[in-house]
Amino acid sequence: MATQVSKTKPIGAAIWGAGWVAGEHARAWHNNPHAQIVAIGSRKESSARRLADELGIECAIYADADDPMRAYEALLSDSNVDAVSICTPNHLHATEGIKGAQAGKHLVVEKPIALNLEELKALRDAIREAKVKSVVSFVLRWNPFFESVKALINAGALGRIYYTEVDYWSHIDTWWSGFEWARRKDTGGSALLVAGCHAIDAVRWFVGDEATEVTAYASRWDERWEFPATIVGIIKFRNGVLGKSCTTFECRMPYNFNIDILGDKGTVRYNGERSARVWSEVLFPEQTGWTEIHTILPDTAEVTHHPFQAEIDHFVECILNDVESHCNVEDAVKSHELCIACDISAAEGHPVKLPLLAD
Repeated sequence: MATQVSKTKPIGAAIWGAGWVAGEHARAWHNNPHAQIVAIGSRKESSARRLADELGIECAIYADADDPMRAYEALLSDSNVDAVSICTPNHLHATEGIKGAQAGKHLVVEKPIALNLEELKALRDAIREAKVKSVVSFVLRWNPFFESVKALINAGALGRIYYTEVDYWSHIDTWWSGFEWARRKDTGGSALLVAGCHAIDAVRWFVGDEATEVTAYASRWDERWEFPATIVGIIKFRNGVLGKSCTTFECRMPYNFNIDILGDKGTVRYNGERSARVWSEVLFPEQTGWTEIHTILPDTAEVTHHPFQAEIDHFVECILNDVESHCNVEDAVKSHELCIACDISAAEGHPVKLPLLAD
């Protein structure tokens, strides 16, 4: 069962993994007034201690280069730990999430939460059984532009949405410390599971309903990747909306997160420029030109730019108030199913029906 958290003392947070994204998780937990980092764990003790030193904190350190899982299990057995941020490479997330749930810890799980359907179901079922709170780091849901667009949709400013397109274009190479494990199928998974899942999740988030079928095509031009590094999917949703998403790691250009949302009374467009644009017959009758939205945009892959503080603050509120996150594992399973369905469709050459998992 889930760890019982008191509102009269800080939530004890642990960071598992001390790499690129872990620092952002750690800073967000450290900055929340209702939480305290009580443990950091990593394969390397030096990495865990370096992260603690950067934050200027003293906490328990769990590390074991010969058997990292032994260190993780020791961290989970620490009675001071109420919640864990899982920030390890992709192929470890599901197993670590399951163990965390079984230990009764509330979980922040980096994407992807699993690399295949079996792992996905096992993690979902473990969290259901343990009744722990969870949030998945589809962190762009807390980006101010995303929040603005979602608010416009919910307010009816675009009318009825009938088409949504979101792309993830980024030249991923050795500049990223995770490149070597990300490029491999057994540890990275696929282009969508490595990073394109952010775009797939955004399509679902903006459409506001579930996919029923996808047809996808993929190609690979850079042979360092063990899977196609470019994939595009056409998605049918239950409410009749059509969606499209393209992920590529092979482009030679700055990072771009294209967004086009078309409704019968308005449109939102963003293609990597300094501002996004909205056209709305509801908000701006007799509009004669695009209205620009000047806010923080999803315009870089650099994790220091991503709204981890807002994500962790949201999760803390979920724990304290005993409510589920809109981005919990239960919801994120749907985005992962869609990613996996795209990969199956591209590999086998036929449309794939959804859902893939029985409820």
